[in-house]
Parts: sequence; C-alpha cells; structure tokens
Amino acid sequence: RVRWRAQASAPHRCPTPATAHARARTNELVEQQQTNKQKMAAAAQVRSKAADARADADADMEDEEEVLPYSLIEKLQDAGINAADLKKLKDAGFNTSQSIVFAMRKDLLAIKGLSDQKVDKIIEAARKSTDAGFVTCTQLVTRNKRRFMLSTGASKLDQMLGGGVESCSITEMFGEFRCGKTQLCHSLAVMAQLPPNMGGANGKVVYIDTEGTFRPERLRQIAEGKGVSAEAAMDNIVYARCYTSEHLVQLLVEAASLMVNDDDRFALLIVDSIMGGFRVDYHGRGELSERQQQLGRVLSKLKKMSEEFNVAVVLTNQVMSDPGGGCAFMPSHPKPVGGHILAHSSTTRLMLRKGRAEQRVAKIFDSPWLPESECVFEIYGGGVRNGSD
Repeated sequence: RVRWRAQASAPHRCPTPATAHARARTNELVEQQQTNKQKMAAAAQVRSKAADARADADADMEDEEEVLPYSLIEKLQDAGINAADLKKLKDAGFNTSQSIVFAMRKDLLAIKGLSDQKVDKIIEAARKSTDAGFVTCTQLVTRNKRRFMLSTGASKLDQMLGGGVESCSITEMFGEFRCGKTQLCHSLAVMAQLPPNMGGANGKVVYIDTEGTFRPERLRQIAEGKGVSAEAAMDNIVYARCYTSEHLVQLLVEAASLMVNDDDRFALLIVDSIMGGFRVDYHGRGELSERQQQLGRVLSKLKKMSEEFNVAVVLTNQVMSDPGGGCAFMPSHPKPVGGHILAHSSTTRLMLRKGRAEQRVAKIFDSPWLPESECVFEIYGGGVRNGSD
C-alpha cells in the first residue's frame, strides 16, 4: 500500500526536447526506409519491364532475320522436284527459286540432264513459290519497306541521294581518274558493316576489282576513323580480282552462291569498274554489238541479284572524251562509256569531278525520282565527309 501510494503520488514527467527530437528523427528514418524500399521496388519493376522489352525486341529481330528476301531452291522438293535435278541447278548457279523465275527457259534447257518436261515443271513450281505476279501499289510499298539506305559518310551526299545508296538498285558513279570513285567504294565497304543507326546495314560486302585499285591499307584507315576494328572490317569483305569480262560472269555466279550459303547476310556488292574488262576484251566497231550484248547480260544479272538478295549494287565507270561534242569556247565534258545499255540498266547515275585540293563534286546525272542537283564532299583519312561549298 505504501509503495502504491508512493507511485501514485509521484509527479508525471514530461518528455524533454531531446527525447522528442529523437523520436521525430526515428520516424523520419522509418519513413525514409519505406520510401527507399518503394523506389527500389519501382526501379526493379522498370528494369524487369525493360528486360522484357529487350527480350521481345531480340525475338522480333531474330524473327526478322529469319525472314529471307529469297526462297531456297531446296524448298522446291515440296512441289515434287527431284533432288538430283535441284543439284544440277545449283551446280549451274541457280541457288534460289527467284533465280529460276529470273532465268530464260533456254538457259535452263542448256543444263545437262534437264528435259523440256522437267524444265517446265521446275519453272511452274518456282513461280508458285515466289511473288512473281501482279501486286497493288499498296502491297508494293509494304514490300519495299525491307529496302535500306547505305550512308556514304558525307551527310550532304546522302541527302542528295535521298538518304544514301539504295538497296535493290544499281548506283553508277562515273568520272575521270582521281575524282573519288574508288575512295567512295572503300568508304561504302566499311559503312555497310555498321549498324543502321550509324548509316550501315550490318552486312558483309562483295568487292570485285577489275582495275587493281583495291587497297586494304585504305580500309584500315577508314575503319579506324569510324571507331571499328580494322581486322573485323576486313574479315567482312569478300574480295576478288577480276581480269576479263568472262571472269566477271563467273565471279557473279560465285557471289550469288556466297550470299546464299554464308551464315551472315550481305548488304553491298561493288564492281570497280564495270567496263574495265569489256574495253579490253572487245576491239573496234566490229565487236561492239557482241560487247554490248555481253554487257547487257552482266548488268541484268547484277540487277536481279540486287532484288533477289536485297543488296545495294555500286558500279564505277570510266569515261571517254567527245571531240565533236564541244567548241573552242565551251569544251565538252567526258562521256561515260557503256552506251545506252549501261545507261538504262543503272537506277541512279552520279557524275563525279575534281574540285579544289581533296574536294570532289558529285552531281545527279540520272535518277527515276531524284532531282538534278550537286554537292561537294571531301576525301580524308576516315573516308569521305562534307566539303565546303
């Protein structure tokens, strides 16, 4: 009883300011910990969503990569074509169903072991497995979305070309010596390997050299200037030295086989220059008709390959003087060789000429959709870049 009374009579103690501050500080720490936990949970959720988005993007990219612009010739077995006949076609250079559709019937009959009935059956099966018929303009626009543009390295030149060098088409560059044709080819050979956000297409390159001007040392300079591995860049370029026009035909057949059998896709095919062998192999007006016919077949093969494999084809071309095209006060400009056959086969024609020092001038000479215009670009260690107007 005495103890209870003593406790009951004891005065009530009020919390001191220090105690109240400590309690408030504790509550702030608890609230801060809860806030941090909520932030961490939200960040983890964002990371999880980002990871899922990346996984979906990778899956979509894999799906896109699996969709090839061509149909392998082995799929014709589903239509009842004998495997032995398909092997004969592959040995003759026909690796896809599109190549069958693009070929003349007489070319298929020239293959040993294929009769008229077999050729007709193969052509019918190939046409059914490809989109070789009519489509609406809307469907054509959707189909053309798979095309890409390769940057040259000079933004003004890309703008003049409507975004760069277009796939599924032939771009011809002609001009005198030392006007930048081979330098542009070397720059494009590196740019084609870069990712799309850097102006490339993540693809390999086929480089056919008819004049002996290809230089790996120059590729190394351009690759280092772009910040990529020079060894990796050179590994992605398949090179062949061409000596005759007949050799060029054989190399194009081998290039088509490479594009089908290689694990990685190709984005660019360069021929520097297209008329180098033809001007040597055929002499005078007596062989002019034969030369133009052979040239037309080569250009037709290049055009079909560009559409079959969705690659950009770049050709360089030589020029010739035209003594009767000018006068004393207005000298004529050099004319591209190859005649109307080459002029009609090229989708876009660029005329290059020399400028001051390392500057060059490029002009749209012919294009089905680009206006006539010109721009100045400059050759430097890292390839080509904009020049001062």
